[in-house]
Amino acid sequence: MHAGHAQTLAAARALGDCLVVCLNSDASVRRLKGPRRPIMGEADRAALLRALACVDAVVVFDEDDPRRVLARLRPDIWVKGGDYAPDDLPEADLVRSWGGRIVTTPLLPGRSTTRLVGALADAG
Repeated sequence: MHAGHAQTLAAARALGDCLVVCLNSDASVRRLKGPRRPIMGEADRAALLRALACVDAVVVFDEDDPRRVLARLRPDIWVKGGDYAPDDLPEADLVRSWGGRIVTTPLLPGRSTTRLVGALADAG
């Protein structure tokens, strides 16, 4: 987790009554990002998220996209970081089908997990 994640989570919480974070399982992250990811296991990632005052709950999902969990939760607002275009998200039509809206938040320049991994590797 880095400052960009924290900024997105705080912005998401400010948009609604509660914030439920949908978190990819370890298996899902490996399929999407490769065998060397995630860097931190899902239990630790979920614990860090739950420790944040802006997060009300965390739901871990094993699929490669969050459509199944979103169909259960049916959020009024679905928030993603600004590196995504709402219309390109596989879940966009689903969220809109119950009147939900998709909001993207601006990225914090220079922050990314890939960049953090590189810095840690360089540091040894």
